[in-house]
Parts: sequence; structure tokens; C-alpha cells
Amino acid sequence: MSTTVLLVDDHELIRQGLARAFERDDDMSVVGQAATVAQGVAAWETLQPDVVVTDLQLPDGHGLDVARAIRRISDTTGVVVLTMHAGDDQIFAAMEAGASAFVGKDTKATEVVSAAKHAAVAPRTFLCAGLSAAMMRRATNPAPPKLSAREDEVLTLLADGLGTSEIAGRLYLSESTAKTHITHIYQKLGAANRAQALVAAMRLGLLDHTFPQRF
Repeated sequence: MSTTVLLVDDHELIRQGLARAFERDDDMSVVGQAATVAQGVAAWETLQPDVVVTDLQLPDGHGLDVARAIRRISDTTGVVVLTMHAGDDQIFAAMEAGASAFVGKDTKATEVVSAAKHAAVAPRTFLCAGLSAAMMRRATNPAPPKLSAREDEVLTLLADGLGTSEIAGRLYLSESTAKTHITHIYQKLGAANRAQALVAAMRLGLLDHTFPQRF
């Protein structure tokens, strides 16, 4: 019994090219095509294919929207995401959305077919040629810590040289609340004091002005 495939791409030429590639493989069968997220999800619900191959960029959203819609219901459908832009952010976003494979459009059509075969038998694993390198880059260049809106305000006032009581007064907070925000900022920045926190914030691009030397 052949593996059934649904193709989702807003470019008909790409869909037809992929369809021909799948049809050359006796073990694969294209059962439907769609051009948008809405059409793709509807076709998947109706046809229940073994694998959905979707472009990342679609007129009404992203291929990741297709992947998420499928994963909310099924863990057994394979999802292959195709893209012209295979950056680290796109790779991790596809993995987090539950895709089975992530393939660049600059690869051979036969590699897309191979990815679809993988997705059919192992839908909850993630196949991507650039994953290892992306993980190494993320490990060596971790994302900067995220401060809350209030923590951003407190950090700016710290950089302006204000003390805890002054910050509390400026932001209409209790002094204990201001201290809590400062503590959280230090923890997120890996700092033990104001000087270390401000140096770390400048290095990470969280501050864009020169702070006074009052610490």
C-alpha cells in the first residue's frame, strides 16, 4: 500500500513538480493539493493523508500553522516543511511546531520524497540537515534574556544612577517591589551587583545609552 501525500504550496508549478517527483516513486501517491493554510487544513481533514508537504510561506499564513493544526489532532501524520529561507529561527520554529522534517527548496526533489518517507514512518522525530549546526550556534550564542516591561523601566533607571528608593518613587512602587524587580534583573543577567548588571545589559544590547558612573 502506497504512502499518501498532500501538497500545500501557493505556486502551482512547484506543486506540479513535486507531484511528478512523488509519482515516479511506486511507494508514494499524491492524493491532493492545496494553495493556502485554510485549504491545506481542510484537505488534510477530508483526505487524511499519511504525509503533508507544505511550503513555509503561504498567502494566509505559514506552513507552521498547518503543522500546528495537524498536531492538535494527530501525532501520526507526517509533516514536511519546505522553505527558501532555512535559517536557525525557522528550523527551531518548525521543530517546535511539530514538523517531522524541514527541507530547503534548493534541494533535489528526491530529497523531499525521502523526507516524506521518513515523516510517514517517524512523524514525531525531526529531520533537518542543518539542525546540528543550528543547535551548536544556539549553544554558543544563547538568546539574550528577556526582561518584562517593568524590568526594562527599572533597568533604565538603574542605568541613570537612581537608587532603590528613587526607583520606587519614580515608578510609584513600594521599595520592596522595586528591590524584587532589581533582584530579578540581576538573576536574568547573571550579575551580582549594579555594575555587573549594567555591563551585561550594555553587552547584550538591552541598553543603548551611556550610564553614569554612580555605582
